[in-house]
Amino acid sequence: MKQFLPAALALSLAAAPAFAAEPLSANAFESYVNGKTLYYGMSGDAYGVEEYLPDRRVRWSFLDGKCKEGYWYEAEGSQICFVYEDSPDPQCWTFFREGSKLRAVFENDPSSTVLYEARQNDEPMMCYGPDVGV
Repeated sequence: MKQFLPAALALSLAAAPAFAAEPLSANAFESYVNGKTLYYGMSGDAYGVEEYLPDRRVRWSFLDGKCKEGYWYEAEGSQICFVYEDSPDPQCWTFFREGSKLRAVFENDPSSTVLYEARQNDEPMMCYGPDVGV
């Protein structure tokens, strides 16, 4: 019995990291996303797409062809904050690796928005030009 308890404790401690994902640091996040275009989903529906450019620059779209330019930076507590051209207010997220993909929790309202990486590629996003009319 004495040999069983330490073995069981060792197994439970080894399994603990699988259940308690650690937030990605800015360096780990940058290493994962740089040069990629990630498509995000929420509750099984398509949500948006973000292209990760050099120097922590980004391009975001809600999949409507309208793109917003921005940048990201690391804030306290392993949060990754994004600022876009249409709003000076940062939008802060905590990113986690889940298997081979990302999960993102919106820290401005963590109870309402959790995004999951649906897919990725290294193709640039399709962005339409300004509205053209008569």
